[in-house]
Amino acid sequence: MSREVVVASRYAKALYEIAGQEGRTLEVEQELKALVEALHNDPEIRQFIQSPNISSDTKWEAIQNGLEGKLSKPVISLVKLLVDRGRTVILPELLNSYTKITGDALGLADALVYSTYPLSEEEKQTVAAEFGALVGKKIRILNEVDKELLGGIKVKLGDTLYDGSLSGKLERLEKSFRRQAL
Repeated sequence: MSREVVVASRYAKALYEIAGQEGRTLEVEQELKALVEALHNDPEIRQFIQSPNISSDTKWEAIQNGLEGKLSKPVISLVKLLVDRGRTVILPELLNSYTKITGDALGLADALVYSTYPLSEEEKQTVAAEFGALVGKKIRILNEVDKELLGGIKVKLGDTLYDGSLSGKLERLEKSFRRQAL
């Protein structure tokens, strides 16, 4: 495990404990997601925050002005600490660690569902129910449209990929024909 992953995991555990004391674990997770999207998915903002030529006070002032009133006190304290220590680069990994800790504690799992079109809420609930029964957890669905799929869906749950796509089924059928031909 890289040093950043270990450090991010420690920060995530501390943040989870604080959020748990306040009864706000899921809200803090949503705030972290929004923070990562705001600070790391915009190249200009990311470059500003990671620039060694800009003082941490200037960075913090800019971040504080942009996020004022939008984040809870624990998340704001965490961001200030990361800015002061020059560790904002670990925010995405911190989010991953926090999400895993929260999921494990609350019996939640995230499933990334690839489909040919955006799934309706009813379809998401159906997929969540089926996979929830399979793994014994409440499933949160993240849907991503994959134009390369011919039909069906692929579900990534943890480290496992469940391939229910048309191309996957055809591939498995072809393999079974090859085995029978031998």
